[in-house]
Amino acid sequence: MGKTLNIYEAKSQLSSLVERAAAGEEIVIAKAGHPRARLMPLDKPGTARPRRPAGTLRIRHIAEDFDAPLPADMQAAFEGKDEELL
Repeated sequence: MGKTLNIYEAKSQLSSLVERAAAGEEIVIAKAGHPRARLMPLDKPGTARPRRPAGTLRIRHIAEDFDAPLPADMQAAFEGKDEELL
């Protein structure tokens, strides 16, 4: 585990703590001496997740009627109407 700070110290140094965590350091934030949270980098330094280009969702099957109107009772439920009124 990395460095431990109390909440007051962490609040007053948050900006620098975030930078240290982004650089790979793990920081534990404690309350009354008990660890409560851990500040750590989202990714390991030097490793980037491969990003998928926009619009590359692989759809294997789309039903022919995927954009057909909903049945009347379901449409009424979405609109908050009682289906008996239709």
